[in-house]
Amino acid sequence: MSEDRIYNSEEIEKLKTVFSCIDSTTLEGADTHQKVEQLCRQSLQMMDSGKGIARVAAVCVYPVFVRQAKRLLEGSGIHVASVAGAFPAGQSPIEVKLMEVRYALDEGADEIDMVISRGSLLEGEYQKVQDEVAAIKTACGSRHLKAILETGELQNSENIYRAAMLAMQGGADFIKTSTGKIAVSATLDAARTMLQAIVDFEEKNDRKIGFKAAGGISTPEQALDYYDLTFQMLGEKRANNQYFRIGASRLTTRLFQLLTK
Repeated sequence: MSEDRIYNSEEIEKLKTVFSCIDSTTLEGADTHQKVEQLCRQSLQMMDSGKGIARVAAVCVYPVFVRQAKRLLEGSGIHVASVAGAFPAGQSPIEVKLMEVRYALDEGADEIDMVISRGSLLEGEYQKVQDEVAAIKTACGSRHLKAILETGELQNSENIYRAAMLAMQGGADFIKTSTGKIAVSATLDAARTMLQAIVDFEEKNDRKIGFKAAGGISTPEQALDYYDLTFQMLGEKRANNQYFRIGASRLTTRLFQLLTK
């Protein structure tokens, strides 16, 4: 994928929409308050109304940085998202997960990105998986809950589809592909399966579900692939950050530079 690729006007307009749907993310063990401040200030600076570029949708950080991010982004319209619930492995009791979720919410998180219990799903404990999502959604109340399936660990499309359904039945507002912490992150095949699950769920339920692609999406070309697939399956009316997100770090800067040339 060439950095020198020329994008046509239709693609540029799509990429402007994509930019407004980014959750600009730092989720490293070596994260510091300085790094989070840099991410927040960069997110505030990356707006150019003259060229039709809106702000990113959210900044996504660990719970211990939520209060800082909330203060720095106050009044900007950029949400603060926090991973919580034993991210990235999910291998903790639900009581522990809920404590972390409530901590992040108390610190000011607007959105929670949780991980489902993949081990429980692979052992056939489907009700447990759904119940955990439901418990965390109850804690979130009106604040958005994104359920991360970690599709690279689910072995096949049947498990991905089932996980998506369980998360939505548990009350998740978004279903998300990956943590970005394992070798196999977001793939278009997994995304297609998840989007089909959304279509099927919405046919039987009066509730619209969002989709978030995350993990390894670092180029405008990749972002366009997920944009096109999402709206091919869900429709152009979902072309906004209420229903579509991309979790990214490197992509944010690359996309802004491209759009402000």
